[in-house]
Amino acid sequence: MGLPMSTEISLIVNGEPRRIAAPATLADLVATLGLNPAKVAVERNAVIVPRSTLGQVALADGDVLEIVHFVGGGDTVVNETSPKDTSPKDTWPRDTWTVAGRTFTSRLIVGTGKYKDFAQNAAAVAASGAEIVTVAVRRVNIADPSAPMLTDFIDPKKITYLPNTAGCFTADDAIRTLRLAREAGGWDLVKLEVLGEARTLYPDMRETLKATEVLAKEGFLPMVYCVDDPIAAKQLEEAGAVAVMPLGAPIGSGLGIQNRVTIRLIVEGAKVPVLVDAGVGTASDAAVAMELGCDGVLMNTAIAEAKDPVRMARAMRLAVEAGRDAYLSGRMGTRKYADPSSPLAGLI
Repeated sequence: MGLPMSTEISLIVNGEPRRIAAPATLADLVATLGLNPAKVAVERNAVIVPRSTLGQVALADGDVLEIVHFVGGGDTVVNETSPKDTSPKDTWPRDTWTVAGRTFTSRLIVGTGKYKDFAQNAAAVAASGAEIVTVAVRRVNIADPSAPMLTDFIDPKKITYLPNTAGCFTADDAIRTLRLAREAGGWDLVKLEVLGEARTLYPDMRETLKATEVLAKEGFLPMVYCVDDPIAAKQLEEAGAVAVMPLGAPIGSGLGIQNRVTIRLIVEGAKVPVLVDAGVGTASDAAVAMELGCDGVLMNTAIAEAKDPVRMARAMRLAVEAGRDAYLSGRMGTRKYADPSSPLAGLI
């Protein structure tokens, strides 16, 4: 009498067919793939499975699974150090800002894409002084589960991760992405963006507003990317946005703030923090955003695509601080004609 044949079931994991011996649970699958369950989120047949129950959920033939984690830059490990801060220390009161009850000292938020590797990304974050980084939610590379992950280089216990919905073109996709993000990391403070089309990456405000309302009802704290329109910003605030993030110019364009008037109107009308998101190209753009009274600036490409990203990160930190100081100082009024600094009376 021969040995009984082992039974296998067929699955689709992150879009690829895979077979596994049965019976098996989701925990068995995660272990077979060599993944750390504490760093991933699992969706089975379009339903998110809580991490605490992975060992209780039996796999069935034909299950469709998505396993995601947070990603940022590349994956080549190098040794880099950020430049030392040699700026003079001052005695001004510590300047802070608060979003959804959480207080931060840095008004600069940086992204984690387009860097040559995670190490350069981490060095740039350190040089920028940022306390918040945006992270994308993407499929785990099941072909190489030992590949470096963003969390190996930027510690989410020290730096606040802000999961975003980059690449989402519908409210449903954005909501699904953030539900997975919450399962993967437990964060409720998120960045929402729902894009209208791929060429300009302008937000679709109808879908953005719809997603904001749903997420707010589910307990999320959405910081929302939007057009530079004071009416749209106010609608988002009323829908539950904990911060509004008008674009300065198209994402990744580096054009700088194109409409200072509407950004200023948004600042004047908002009861939640206002942060410029997208379009910053260099340090002067960041300073302008702060001089307009914004609570902060979010950027990625301006730092990541600089010839020296770490040094540019430091420049952006200094620009944000300078722009904020200038705003708090109250700039001089503009005049139509010259006004000499030295008195004209008593000339020789």
